[in-house]
Amino acid sequence: MRADQLSIQQYADGIVAGSIVTLGRAITLIESQLESDQQQGEELLQSILPLTGKSVRLAVSGVPGVGKSTFIEAFGKYLTSQHHKVAVLAIDPTSSKTYGSILGDKTRMEELSKDPNAFVRPTATAGHLGGVAGKTREAVLLCEAAGYDIIIIETVGVGQSEIAVSNMVDFVLLLMLAGAGDELQGIKKGIIEIADGIAINKADGDNIQNAKRAKAELSHALHLISSSSKVVTCSALAKTGLEEIWKMIGESRETGAWLEKRKRQHREWLQESLNALILKAAKNFDYKNIELSEFPPAVARQLFTTFALR
Repeated sequence: MRADQLSIQQYADGIVAGSIVTLGRAITLIESQLESDQQQGEELLQSILPLTGKSVRLAVSGVPGVGKSTFIEAFGKYLTSQHHKVAVLAIDPTSSKTYGSILGDKTRMEELSKDPNAFVRPTATAGHLGGVAGKTREAVLLCEAAGYDIIIIETVGVGQSEIAVSNMVDFVLLLMLAGAGDELQGIKKGIIEIADGIAINKADGDNIQNAKRAKAELSHALHLISSSSKVVTCSALAKTGLEEIWKMIGESRETGAWLEKRKRQHREWLQESLNALILKAAKNFDYKNIELSEFPPAVARQLFTTFALR
């Protein structure tokens, strides 16, 4: 263990005590690619696991410019005013050229970042697909252990591949704009199929009537494709519609579907973890020093094809 590294007990005690510094360091630990850090991260997750699973897990998605960060700040402030503790995991895309990320969500959510009942953590995708980061699930668990009862994940954006977040949250909220064509784009398969609720954002000023019209049109379109998603209007700027969105999330929870969803998510997470372990073991295995004759013919042929063995 490095000199500046905390012990598992120190991490766990700090997280439970509500130290945002320790929580931030713990998330950095589980995101690390160092094998020693990964092992310590796994031990830490095991130690805090009994304290997890009691939060509302919410994902907020939408095209760039729809106002995700502004909405999350307004919604987060509304929730903390209702005596909730809110953690925001904001996912930033990683550049394929420079491999860097801006990680500027604390700047965009300045008021929420200063709220004593909120925690804002920007994280880079680091090449991970699905609109989230590779260790988002684990970060959610750490935030739950720290006592945050509402976890909000801000995804990179929307698209056919950016739907992995639905496998780690209870409710997916899709933000859309009126008059920008999004109300028609929204009926495409993909993100619309996993959205549990849709909010037409920026419904303020001269745009109120446009937002109401978009709500009616989108509700009708969803009905035609047998979607149960509810559509509301909101304004992060005017702070309207936030209570209605929170009510919509609560009504979804009361249906009892969340419990079955989490069971399915746990099974899928287990499968993904096992696949990752198998792939890691396969990459580290020295196939060059084994004889193919030791394997059944069908396995030997597959090894030859995959690894160009002789």
